[in-house]
Amino acid sequence: MQRRHFLSSSSAALGAASLSTLMPTARAAGRERLRLGLIGTGMRGQVLLTELLRRDDVEVVALCDIEPIMLGRALAMVERFKKAKPQTYGESGDKLAYRKLLEQKGLDGVIIATPWELHASMAIDAMNAKVPVGCEVVAGITLQDHWDVLRTQQRTGTPYMLLENVCYRRDVMAVLQMVRAGLFGELVHLQGGYQHDLRAVKFNNGDPNKPYGSGVEFGAKGWSEARWRTEHSVQRNGELYPSHGIGPCAMYANIHRGNRFTHINAFASKARGLNDYISKKMGAKDHPSAKVKFKLGDVVTTTLACENGETIILQHDTSLPRPYSLGFRVQGTDGLWMDLNHSIHIEGISKPHQWEDFKAYQDKFDHPLWKKYAAKAEGAGHGGMDFFVVHAFVEALKANAPMPIDIYDAVAWSAITPLSEQSIAEGFKTLAFPDFTEGLWKTRKPIFAFDDKY
Repeated sequence: MQRRHFLSSSSAALGAASLSTLMPTARAAGRERLRLGLIGTGMRGQVLLTELLRRDDVEVVALCDIEPIMLGRALAMVERFKKAKPQTYGESGDKLAYRKLLEQKGLDGVIIATPWELHASMAIDAMNAKVPVGCEVVAGITLQDHWDVLRTQQRTGTPYMLLENVCYRRDVMAVLQMVRAGLFGELVHLQGGYQHDLRAVKFNNGDPNKPYGSGVEFGAKGWSEARWRTEHSVQRNGELYPSHGIGPCAMYANIHRGNRFTHINAFASKARGLNDYISKKMGAKDHPSAKVKFKLGDVVTTTLACENGETIILQHDTSLPRPYSLGFRVQGTDGLWMDLNHSIHIEGISKPHQWEDFKAYQDKFDHPLWKKYAAKAEGAGHGGMDFFVVHAFVEALKANAPMPIDIYDAVAWSAITPLSEQSIAEGFKTLAFPDFTEGLWKTRKPIFAFDDKY
């Protein structure tokens, strides 16, 4: 992993800046066991907690949540795994209780799995406390949030990893192998997105035992994601969840390793899906939720231009009926792959103007990580991806190595959200994309593959 992040020695000044940003703070290398904390024990937090509890090289020593029900469920999980009871924080409802967790002695790292709007401040507090961070996706809300997270990491040198699990999806990683092998020729265009019917996630009846589709409440009367996530659909219009789509595309295009995003614009459709769901699908046309004016367009399309000439399209589609898909497309001078129909076409290999099934290619180019850890990933969340992303964070910490999805990846992928909001608000204006690396992208080495250890 280190070879992917170290700068060439051509610029001493840039090299010093990169090392201070990416190298972990002084910690014992080669540790065999970690003591970790978890901030946020809701439904996503419990998925991540499961992966931590499955490991023999991790001791979960601290849990924090201001919802006693969720904290209790997390403790019950620990007990079922027959692990030592961790210290708990937040039972009193104190929203700053996580700071007490960060003060706990002997903490090797913390995973943040709270609502999006809390990620930046919690990560900043953790890095200031010299506690390495594994943060669930969405690094911040505003553009300033992203700069603040970046500057804190640069100043403290504390490791930070964005826990983007789709980068570890089996077909996505096989395609990464194919891109690196040159099978698609020179890359020209990429697509991805978050296309996932979340209507039943954004509303429920407030019952902790019925979090999905049980009603049309949200906000204070809702539960789980309906309590906080739906408000983003009310107040914001943009690409609200970019990293699932942009993460793999950025890896394919060597973003921050000889390439970068240069421009962005975004368009949003009208907003009809959520009101239709409440009024017609749930039969609650007279409920107050049916009268809410949702700002988020049902389909948001974002386009990015890259320094090396590639274009990338992202689509956010969470308010209309549709089966789950991320809509990946990798296209180059010699062919393309599309995940929606599990198909591939390689000129000179495939029959002219015909698709091939992707399975034979996936088997041939299966990533070493999947070959090595598929059995351990079986049964893990999101088809095994959650095992791999937690594994990567844990193994990088144990080895005192740079994070595979580092601070530059985190802030650039996540900053697509406020930039897309700005573009839409300013009449679909094309904006210059900030260079968070401040020129380091020119000399950082490409990622040829994730390390076969993690």
